[in-house]
Amino acid sequence: MIRYLARRLLSLALSLIAASIVIFAVIEVIPGDPAAYMLGLNASPEAVEALRDQLGLNGTAFSRYLDWAGGLLQGDFGQSYTYRVPVAELIGERIQVSLPLAAYALALTVLIAFPVGLIAAARRGRPADWGIMAATQLGIAIPNFWFAMLLVLLFAVKLHWFSAGGFPGWEGGLAAGLKALTLPAIALALPQASILARVMRSSLIDTLHQDYIRTARAKGLTRRQALLRHALRNGLIPVLTIMGLQFSFLLAGAIIIENVFFLPGLGRLIFQAITQRDLIVVESVVMLLVFAVIVVNFVVDIAYGAADPRLRRRR
Repeated sequence: MIRYLARRLLSLALSLIAASIVIFAVIEVIPGDPAAYMLGLNASPEAVEALRDQLGLNGTAFSRYLDWAGGLLQGDFGQSYTYRVPVAELIGERIQVSLPLAAYALALTVLIAFPVGLIAAARRGRPADWGIMAATQLGIAIPNFWFAMLLVLLFAVKLHWFSAGGFPGWEGGLAAGLKALTLPAIALALPQASILARVMRSSLIDTLHQDYIRTARAKGLTRRQALLRHALRNGLIPVLTIMGLQFSFLLAGAIIIENVFFLPGLGRLIFQAITQRDLIVVESVVMLLVFAVIVVNFVVDIAYGAADPRLRRRR
């Protein structure tokens, strides 16, 4: 197990180094000068050059990459060109919304998908299975931003159960914060729960055809007992993979939902930074999100080994 962990940690470190190089290179080739954009069309060349020097844009690409990467290792994400505050401060404010939103949406996804997938697998080929598959197909097909607007019209405009947008902050209490994130979390969870339920159903059906399941049934276990005691754990490998990818998507890909509900999260921060040409914010936040994706995949790999010891021995 120690060798397995060491290999995964080495892979994680190499992935982070490669990702940082790619992100920095992509930002470098974007046309336009951030200093000229910030000062406007009427700025003099001297003023633009002075601002470039102040922002540290006059060094070589290699030296700027080393400064940026070294700062990341020390927790220093640089200074925002637009807000004139440390990028780490902006990230700290916005992640207090994006991280709970992603966790809330993933929790709803699991609460919906697990029982739905179990029921569909246990009643394969029956009307319940057909209905679940049709509902999940509809859930995948509906765009989450359109579903989000329907939720706003129903629960905020008509029923007045929730606010149409905004975030009061966690200072107002946990209940108020979770209430503000409920509709966005539901909008994000619907398609993800549909995907996860279908994957879980397929995985469980494949597992139920294994020889050890037939042996368990021959020993007197009912289909439900064999499903819950034996098939469920062994069918979790592809489900864990999808869950890891979904959490990464919910954390990094909620930009549209955050704009629909006016949530001050990382998605809106990236959107605003791109429109304002605040490139240090873009590359730092994207690097943070890449780090989150890689760490989540690392945790999923560890969960593989916990769920199926055969994978540890094989690797």
